[in-house]
Amino acid sequence: MDYYATLGSPCARRDVMDQLFQAGMTGIRVNLSHTSLSKCAPLLDEVYWPAARQAGRETAHLILDLQGPELRVGELPRPVQLREGDEILLGDGGIPVPQSILLSARPGQQLSIDDGALLLEVRRSAPSVLLCRVVRGGPLLSRKSLSLLGTEVDTPTLTPDDLDNLKQAGQLGVTHILQPFVRSRRDIEILRRTLDELGLDRVWIMAKIENRQGLDHLDEIMEEANQICIARGDLGNSIPLWKLPAIQKDIAARCRERKKPFCLVTQLLWSMEQRPVPTRAEVCDIYNGVLDGASSLMLTGETAAGKWPVQALRYLVRTAEEALTAI
Repeated sequence: MDYYATLGSPCARRDVMDQLFQAGMTGIRVNLSHTSLSKCAPLLDEVYWPAARQAGRETAHLILDLQGPELRVGELPRPVQLREGDEILLGDGGIPVPQSILLSARPGQQLSIDDGALLLEVRRSAPSVLLCRVVRGGPLLSRKSLSLLGTEVDTPTLTPDDLDNLKQAGQLGVTHILQPFVRSRRDIEILRRTLDELGLDRVWIMAKIENRQGLDHLDEIMEEANQICIARGDLGNSIPLWKLPAIQKDIAARCRERKKPFCLVTQLLWSMEQRPVPTRAEVCDIYNGVLDGASSLMLTGETAAGKWPVQALRYLVRTAEEALTAI
């Protein structure tokens, strides 16, 4: 069983990284939707790999989570408070969003932001701007995930930033690539070709299943990917949330049948971003995920931005190890 944390300021110190390895961490994820590999290089060279060697984990995993076709809000000079019922502009003169959203959205459609924490309804659309009403409000921060509900927006498999980051991957010891929003076999073939050209043919591809297209083409994706990642954040945006548990169970069963390893990620211990102890529901979720056959578990905001990164990793490992005794 592998236990992954996500790199962020709370775990950027050597003493914290040492404690994460002591707690059972076997690898770390770098989320390239919020940074670049070159910016993370000093931290990886001076903190992560020395801590791994000190812990006797020279073969620890380093996972790059690419930008891929994921859609995100652009950079904001400061957080924007969205209030229910207010009208806001997306695009020219308003909140920066990808051009593909502006061209695809139509009146009546809804936009989910930050894994559904915020919800907008499109009132009027034009090629360069959308007028939206806030259905579910809250603080809007830069680079938060963005989804046009019910519509698959056409985007490239790899962005220019992805290609730049992949060119540096070999120098920094990258072992795995998390490929976001995999839609079909073709996305993986494109990434694999790129890795081969860069001399990274031994790097594992972890295909993130987080939209309807990925679900519809799961069998062919399993044939090409080294590992499946059940990414429940955006997956829960692309389907009704109450259907997510059954879909997670189905993906897990199909992976077991094909003997394809899978990783479970998103909100495993979400409450521990703010609290030192998880909810009962969270530990039950982890336990059941292991019983369903997960080969790895990944923390995201719990270690990237949370107040209790080491405690969260300890709860993750202890709960999973307890579940393993029941298998």
